[in-house]
Amino acid sequence: MNVNLHYKTKQFFFVLIKLSIVVGAFYFIYSKITENGNLKFTEFLSFLKTNHSFSIKTVLFLIFLSGFNWFFEILKWQHLVRTIKSISFKSAVIQSLSALTTSLITPNRIGDYGAKAMYYLKPLRTKIVMLNLLGNLAQMTITTFLGCIGFIIFSIRYALDINYYKISRIAIVVLIITIFALFGMKQKRYKIKGFSITTILNFITSIYLKTHITILLLSLIRFAIFSFQFYYLLTVFGININYINAMIVITSMYLLASIVPTISIFDVIIKGSIAVFLFSYLGIDELTILVISTLMWCLNFVIPSVIGSYFVLNFRLPKPITQC
Repeated sequence: MNVNLHYKTKQFFFVLIKLSIVVGAFYFIYSKITENGNLKFTEFLSFLKTNHSFSIKTVLFLIFLSGFNWFFEILKWQHLVRTIKSISFKSAVIQSLSALTTSLITPNRIGDYGAKAMYYLKPLRTKIVMLNLLGNLAQMTITTFLGCIGFIIFSIRYALDINYYKISRIAIVVLIITIFALFGMKQKRYKIKGFSITTILNFITSIYLKTHITILLLSLIRFAIFSFQFYYLLTVFGININYINAMIVITSMYLLASIVPTISIFDVIIKGSIAVFLFSYLGIDELTILVISTLMWCLNFVIPSVIGSYFVLNFRLPKPITQC
């Protein structure tokens, strides 16, 4: 009798946690769309209504780009997990979107790691977290590499007022920290996402080179898709800009946004502020950039999170998905 009561209590709290995640995600999405300090919701709607280029055909194409973006993210996750366990594309969809919903209100999307790990048995969970870290590092590598190129060109072309003396001092400090980090790699107390650097490096080197190349390629395709989506929105709202010139700013924007620690729900505010600053050098008005940043966030985070909420509510322990 007591065992049965204990089981029912655990099930009740489990359902309560799932509901809390979904309700929390919906609440924060609503609050950030309606109470955005940078862009009032009424201004956002008014801008869309007055822009006649924003047709149904345009909306469908934008949704198609978002779906394509997430298709490659899901494909990337499927390839990563296949290094330890074969899963179907459907399973990868469920895990990726439910993890997005869970991570939406957590700092630096940390909830993404735990959510995906919960779909697997305990012996596999550590490796799943490591694989997730590897996938995120690959995406960050592409963003950083292209972003650095874009930002260097941007700073030269638009003669940014940069204090090179301060930057050199920061560079020296970073170099010193890097040297100490290299010496401390064998020490278990130095950790990233709860893992020692040695453990992470050993895990990365244990993955076949072909897999690393595939993950980097899929990350590059994703970057190309969502950066083009931003450019396409610029053209939709009547901004006459060359694709190369736009990409210089867009890659710089994603670089700067990626290095700012933030809760995922505030991405729209952070990216919006950075985008406004960078695009001001091209003479593009603030309202247009804020609307585009908000739309990008809605298309690539809000809509997938709403779909993911269904998978969160239907999640079952111990392993409803891993047997697919």
